[in-house]
Amino acid sequence: MTTEEFRAFAPSIPHDPGIYKYFNKDGVIIYVGKAKDLRKRVSSYFNKTFVSYKTNELVRRIHRIEFTIVNSEQDAFFLENSLIKEFRPKYNISLKDDKTYPYIVIKKEPFPRVFFTRRKLNDGSEYLGPYTSVMYVRELLQFIKQHIPLRTCKLALTDKNIKAKKFKVCLEYHLGNCKGPCEGKQSEQDYNEGLQEIKQVLKGKLSGVQAKYKQEMQRYVEAMEFEKAGAVKKKLEHLQQYQSKSIVVGNKLGDLDVFTITKDGEIAFVNYLMLRNSTVVQTHTIQLNPHLDETEQEVLAFAIAQMREDFNSDAAIILLPFELEETIPNATIVVAKTGDRKKLLELSLKNAEVYMEDSKRKRMLHIEEKDEESMAPVLEELQQYLHLPVLPTHIECFDNSNLQGSFPVSAMVCFKNGLPSKGDYRRFNVKTVEGINDFATMYEVVHRRYKRLKEENLPMPKLVIIDGGKGQLGYAMQAIKDLGLLGRFTVVGLAKNEEELFFPGDSESFKLPWDSDSLKLVRRVRDEVHRFGITFHRNQRSKGTFKNELEDINGIGKSSADNLLKHFKSIKKVREATEAELTALVGAKRAKLIIEYFKTPEVNGEDLA
Repeated sequence: MTTEEFRAFAPSIPHDPGIYKYFNKDGVIIYVGKAKDLRKRVSSYFNKTFVSYKTNELVRRIHRIEFTIVNSEQDAFFLENSLIKEFRPKYNISLKDDKTYPYIVIKKEPFPRVFFTRRKLNDGSEYLGPYTSVMYVRELLQFIKQHIPLRTCKLALTDKNIKAKKFKVCLEYHLGNCKGPCEGKQSEQDYNEGLQEIKQVLKGKLSGVQAKYKQEMQRYVEAMEFEKAGAVKKKLEHLQQYQSKSIVVGNKLGDLDVFTITKDGEIAFVNYLMLRNSTVVQTHTIQLNPHLDETEQEVLAFAIAQMREDFNSDAAIILLPFELEETIPNATIVVAKTGDRKKLLELSLKNAEVYMEDSKRKRMLHIEEKDEESMAPVLEELQQYLHLPVLPTHIECFDNSNLQGSFPVSAMVCFKNGLPSKGDYRRFNVKTVEGINDFATMYEVVHRRYKRLKEENLPMPKLVIIDGGKGQLGYAMQAIKDLGLLGRFTVVGLAKNEEELFFPGDSESFKLPWDSDSLKLVRRVRDEVHRFGITFHRNQRSKGTFKNELEDINGIGKSSADNLLKHFKSIKKVREATEAELTALVGAKRAKLIIEYFKTPEVNGEDLA
């Protein structure tokens, strides 16, 4: 849209609050904004004699403008936020936060269950959270289980089913973790009172629950029921201990949302502390990438809108390090200068800075370039340091993976022109190796890989990395020699955790410069083969592809076999265990079966380690 075209269009834009949308020539929304005065705000993009390069690029791509009038600035705030989330326009601030966070759900059903979930469904249930710490969620659920008996079964506890006596109480009832609503031993009113306590605890509103426990304890004391009073006192002490873990400063701060911002170049990091009843119940930091040279005030306002919605915050006070140019709906902004509130801002800023430094460190460990052209100098540098005869445009890396000395698999990743070529990744179920033997396993998978490339006349790699050091490198070289491929490509070993490279036959290792892009590429290749191998291993386990060797023993079931492997860590250690050690874990009868099994010649002669 040219300036002349906009001038003809401008009179149709009202002087009202609302949101505006910019579309490119393909009809795609590229920017969404809000304004107190739509015409004044939109005109500013076309009437300025000087704008930043980024803003100029945005204006140059505007082909069509749409606007929506709303009743108030607050309505504009909410509508802009929802449109940005829905369309993710190219020139709006982008939020980098791809994690999924857990919720605690109170299920919509008779005698509602309370449990952990990562899926927020539109099923009418009440979802509390999200929580940024899984450990914190599990701690909450453990506290609930200890002190507020609720059912965990999935039975349909309708009034009709309970009256028909369709169910019987389970072990949880006898352990005191449930009051038996399935048999009508607990009324729905009593159950709901427990749910209300849970909601108060989950929302950080502990004073009401504490007051209730104190009154209950006093009633038991007056009735001379000291055992029951002691149980309630224990609940109260646990609740106070739980609360004391999170209090940061003061005890009169009430409900607050605290936000601070710090920047690394153009990248912004915003930390959020959620205080409820003077207790920090949530803390989270996000990374934001501005696209139009937005001010810190604009970036922070965007982050506040996103995070208060994501975390379902209704705090009436927002604590900030500086004033914003715009208001935040349903909240008062307070800029702290001294006292406990100032300490909270300092704590929040410290969290943001730690997150920023961690993000910088991670970027240093990985190469950020995504195109082949930018990777060419890195490959040239790697060629120079390793004295390779050709540019390593095709790199393959092998790694073995096993679980506690059992269930071996291998993986190979491929990088072409310095970038992952995922279609060329390969997984290997080990076929010829008995037990755990990383050396023989490496021989097998390398031999299988390059035998196939040779037979199918496919391109060979320029550089092969064997993750595992000298021993596995030697077996890989033997496989390549047996295939008649010596000299066709360069092979190096990568020592585990040391980032030292070994050439075949060399007694000394070689280290790439610690700050070089070539080392970052080698790290990236190594990390990728680890990730790929571990994912493959995990998937195979979950499918039940692997079978625990101990399950072959007549009289030993899957549960016992898994417990043995978990305790002793490997088959070899199970075989070497004493009868007393085995008896303590699985009982005398099964222990004798295991001892007898490993005494048989056909088993004892195999390498099961």
